[in-house]
Amino acid sequence: MTDLLDGMVRAFWLVVTLDRDLVEITLRSLRVTLTALAIASAIALPFAALLSVRRFRMRRVTIAVLNALMGLPPVVVGLIVYVFLSRSGPLGVLGLLFTPTAMIIAQVIIIVPLIASIAHQSLRELWSDYHDLLISMNASQVQRIKALLWDGRRALLTAALAGFGRAIGEVGAIMVVGGNIDHATRVLTTAIALETGKGDFAMALGLGFVLIAMAIAVNLAIHWLGHTETEGRW
Repeated sequence: MTDLLDGMVRAFWLVVTLDRDLVEITLRSLRVTLTALAIASAIALPFAALLSVRRFRMRRVTIAVLNALMGLPPVVVGLIVYVFLSRSGPLGVLGLLFTPTAMIIAQVIIIVPLIASIAHQSLRELWSDYHDLLISMNASQVQRIKALLWDGRRALLTAALAGFGRAIGEVGAIMVVGGNIDHATRVLTTAIALETGKGDFAMALGLGFVLIAMAIAVNLAIHWLGHTETEGRW
C-alpha cells in the first residue's frame, strides 16, 4: 500500500512539474504508437473492406488466418523483425535495428490483424445492408470499398482504438527490437519494466499511472474528434 501511495504521489508530481524525462518518454511513446496506428489502419481497413465486398476462392481461409493472427505472440514478432533487421539479416543494411522505426514496424505487424479482424466484422454487417443498393447502382469495387469505409467510419473507430490499446501497452516486441535505449528508444512500457527490475516500484507505478491516463486521454480525444457521442451513437 505504501508503494502504491508513493507511486501515485510520484506520478502526480512528475506530471505537475512536467518532468523532462517523463515528457520525452511520453512523447516518444505517442509518436511511435500513433505512427504505427496510422500505418496499420491504412493497411487493415481497406483490406477488411475488400474481404467484405469481394468473394474469392481462399476468402474463408484468409479470414480464418487473419483471426488466428490476432493472438500472435508479440515477442515472436519482435524476434522475426530482429532477424530481418539485424546486420546478418536481409534488411540489415538499412540500419534500422534499435531505432524507433524498428519499433513502429513491430507494432504495425502486431496490430494489423487485430484492426482488420474487428473492422471486418463491422463492415460485413454493413455490406449486407448496402449490397443490393450498390449492386443496383453498378458501383465498382473501389467505390463499394470507399462507401463502406465512409459510412462505417464510426464503427471503425472501435477497431482503431483496439489497435491503439494493443500497441501502447506492448513491451515484449518493443524491448527486442528497440533495446530500451535511454533518450533513443525508451518508451513508457519499457521504462516501467526497467524501473521494476531496479526495484523502484514507486517510479514504475508512477509511469504506469501516466500510461493509463494517456491511453484514456487519447481514447476520449478520438471519440470527440469522431463525434461518436452525438446523434445517439455513443
